Amino acid sequence: MNKPILSLLAASVLLAGCYHDPAEVLIGPQMSPVGSGLRMQADPIPVTPRMRTPVSYRSTWDDGTDLYRDPRARRTGDVVTVIISMQDKAKLDNKTGRSRDSQVKFGLDWLMDVAGWKDTGSANANLSTNTQIKGNGQIDRTEDIKLSIAAIVTDVLPNGNMMISGSQEFRVNTEMRVLNVGGIVRPRDISRANTISYDKIAEARVSYGGRGNLSDVQQPGWGHRIYDAVAPF
Repeated sequence: MNKPILSLLAASVLLAGCYHDPAEVLIGPQMSPVGSGLRMQADPIPVTPRMRTPVSYRSTWDDGTDLYRDPRARRTGDVVTVIISMQDKAKLDNKTGRSRDSQVKFGLDWLMDVAGWKDTGSANANLSTNTQIKGNGQIDRTEDIKLSIAAIVTDVLPNGNMMISGSQEFRVNTEMRVLNVGGIVRPRDISRANTISYDKIAEARVSYGGRGNLSDVQQPGWGHRIYDAVAPF
């Protein structure tokens, strides 16, 4: 075995090791730090401190309580519950066929007479090509998702709309399920129970996936994915 082959095998082993975190291989996926899902970074959220008025001695009234305050989120740092109820069905069947035939014929006759030397002849040639392409694709998908997630108001726009972002992680044995949601909401769309439906979120970004042993088995290996990306045929 020559050196190029050994170098290629060594590089393959190194890439395979980089594909998985060694810690996750032994003890499973680890949860992300709290707050890491906000704005895709663990940036602190600026929260305006609430000013509390002094309470009189033996008084039962406190101006800082939320007895009559609207519980709906409206300020940076407030929490709103996003209700996700999705029932989606899609079916697509697409077939493509293409065929092309071409044929070229040509002939050549000659007569030569040079210093008494004569020569006659003829030549014929045929050229034909045949190209055929067939494609068949089918999609049959059914999705039924019902869940809720608490999101945090990360910013209030000048027109009053709010940017929200939320993330949840569930670990079951060695499988981590991750749910992320984000977008822009209008205060008027938030219900009195401080909830909002996902279909009322502008620029909505909802993702639900996972990582772990089960997710790795369901996906092809990294070498196969690289081959599919660079294969010309």
